Amino acid sequence: MMRILRSCGGAVFGAFVLLASWSPAAQAACTDAPGAGVDWSKCQKGRLIMRGTNLSSGRFVGTDFGRSDLSGATLVGADLERASLDNARLAGADLSRAKLVKVNGYRANLGEAKLVGADLTKAELQRANLSKADLTDANLTKAELARVDLTGAMLVRARLERADLARTEFKGANLAGANMKDAHFFLTRLDGVDLSKTAGLSQRQLDDACGDAQTKLPPGLKKPARWPCAKDE
Repeated sequence: MMRILRSCGGAVFGAFVLLASWSPAAQAACTDAPGAGVDWSKCQKGRLIMRGTNLSSGRFVGTDFGRSDLSGATLVGADLERASLDNARLAGADLSRAKLVKVNGYRANLGEAKLVGADLTKAELQRANLSKADLTDANLTKAELARVDLTGAMLVRARLERADLARTEFKGANLAGANMKDAHFFLTRLDGVDLSKTAGLSQRQLDDACGDAQTKLPPGLKKPARWPCAKDE
């Protein structure tokens, strides 16, 4: 046995060093102090107050931020894939170029947040507040945006293909260059919205939506006879 250990001593020692260096780091990641580049993947960070914290380029894959206050925080380039932001406060936060693929953000407050170039593919943001948020060049393909408040939001060149926009509020939103191909438009609120420079819109989508006399449409499309919608719709 001793001969085996001597002949394989280098390999055994190397494996020991690898284990020693890996295990504590894995255990300590969730207790690391907040800061740029921090890795809190799969950590429980719910119900915390982190207003204005710099978490740019951080890694938060599968992290639970439920009900945490991240108002005004900097998360530029952060990876939040499959993270939970349910009922979290991110008002005024900077999430430019952040990866928010498959993120859960039920009733999250992202009012006036900066999401320029952010990837929100398949994000689930039902009933979230995105009023006055800047989503210029954001990817919202297949995102769940039912009943989301996008009042006054900037959606220039945003990708909304196959997104669920049921009862979503777009009043005052800028949708110039936005692609809305095959998006679900059940009772989507388009009152006074300028859609004349959007791409991918069909008559069928508009027939399912709610607009008014001030809604501007792309060439070739017409306002449904049922507009404006009844107040109880």
